[in-house]
Amino acid sequence: MRLLASTLRIMDGPAVDIEYLRKRYGGFEALAGVALQVPRGSVFGLLGPNGAGKSTLVKSLLTIVRPSECRGSMLGQPIGHRKTLSRVGYLPEHARFPEYLTGREVIGYSAGLAGVPRGTTRERTARLLERVGMAEWGDKKLGTYSKGMRQRVGLAQALVNEPDIVFLDEPTDGVDPGGRIEIRKMIEGMRDEGRTVFVNSHLLAEVEQVADHVAILANGRVIETGTVAELTRRGRRYEVRTMGPVPPTIRAGLEREGLEVKGDLIILDADDATPVQPVIDLLRGAGVPIREIREAKFSLEDIFLQVVQGRKEAA
Repeated sequence: MRLLASTLRIMDGPAVDIEYLRKRYGGFEALAGVALQVPRGSVFGLLGPNGAGKSTLVKSLLTIVRPSECRGSMLGQPIGHRKTLSRVGYLPEHARFPEYLTGREVIGYSAGLAGVPRGTTRERTARLLERVGMAEWGDKKLGTYSKGMRQRVGLAQALVNEPDIVFLDEPTDGVDPGGRIEIRKMIEGMRDEGRTVFVNSHLLAEVEQVADHVAILANGRVIETGTVAELTRRGRRYEVRTMGPVPPTIRAGLEREGLEVKGDLIILDADDATPVQPVIDLLRGAGVPIREIREAKFSLEDIFLQVVQGRKEAA
């Protein structure tokens, strides 16, 4: 892999800093005053169900749609700054390219739109086709491609201008499991080069495996944001399993201490393993064999469902 971090523009501050972003379509408010920051050189995941406003947010940042109100910056310049957009790569959701074009021609077309010099385009196109695993298919028409192959070419065209920040809207949607793994590796490669990667997705498990920071969007509002570790830490717990059900006398004592006991399972909500030790001592003192001790934590999907459901109940 060619490391390009030395050629990227190194600047202080977040890659994207949205102070306030609002978008209305008639009486419908697609984005209701969004505020968030995207750290430079990170993979940032914007999560949410279909219709949450994820694509509208990205299109507003890229001036594809005109926001009703927008304050903030991208790559150190006001959002919408024309010259700054030349440093941005973009793979839209359900990307459509003419099926009579070859993969090589799609990348070359995007290079022309981005103002890449013609003399540079040929070498860069060949390198990108190799990088996304499409070198042998580069001269075949898109009409012969699978969904995964089209996404690979879409990723290549998003990188043809060697952008500082890349926006990927549902990059693994409709791609088979093997293709998803490859796309995740490509995203990690972009981050290793020093690029900022902004990923929109409703596939929370996919984003959890690659993102450094995430924001959860629902009904046009950011309802949670932070690192993956910060968001999943709140659901950290420890589980102790015994050989057979926990004896009633021990169970009663544990429940008085606020622990949850289900048959042979004892659940402790804790940030570290310290509270587990007294439970182990209690069980061993009573001669109760311990079958398993393990750390468990909530996934992003668990956190997402909790947060969204909580807001519904509050509403």
